[in-house]
Amino acid sequence: MTEPLIRHATIEDVAELSDIERLCFPKAEAAGVETIRERIDSYPECFWLLCVPTLTDGNITNDGRYDIAAFINGFATDRRDLTDDMYEDASQHDPHGAWQMIFGVDTAPDFQHQGYASRLMRRVIDDTRVAGRRGLVLTCKNRLVGFYSRFGYVDEGISSSTHGNAVWHQMRLTF
Repeated sequence: MTEPLIRHATIEDVAELSDIERLCFPKAEAAGVETIRERIDSYPECFWLLCVPTLTDGNITNDGRYDIAAFINGFATDRRDLTDDMYEDASQHDPHGAWQMIFGVDTAPDFQHQGYASRLMRRVIDDTRVAGRRGLVLTCKNRLVGFYSRFGYVDEGISSSTHGNAVWHQMRLTF
């Protein structure tokens, strides 16, 4: 099988990314179409997409098409903690920021449990290190603390974020 490819988002990806986001998160937590569009307009380099060859009847199409299997998005900032205002205000992105914030790690349901999120997270970590940032910050629910710990993230406890009326752990990976 052809290897998945990892690339950055373009404005043409908005609809597909919005569909995946809607399937991965409850309505109160999911970024809407316009939010995703604003994020891509402001920081496409902070959207990593893992794409797999399109299958038709179980076979790879020969037309070079790919489907988005997973994506990670966020922005860079000098602020140390991920706060709720960041999710809706793309203008806060600082291309030279010290910290890479992660707003979402999404894997389309048909592609879950195949290692795609892990593969993509390793790439995001590598790219963030190469960019000279101090590290990455994300929030996650309690059930995912162990998953992110495997990459070296440290649980800093319950976040001040109440995004989507949920309880979040803030996790940090420092280089």
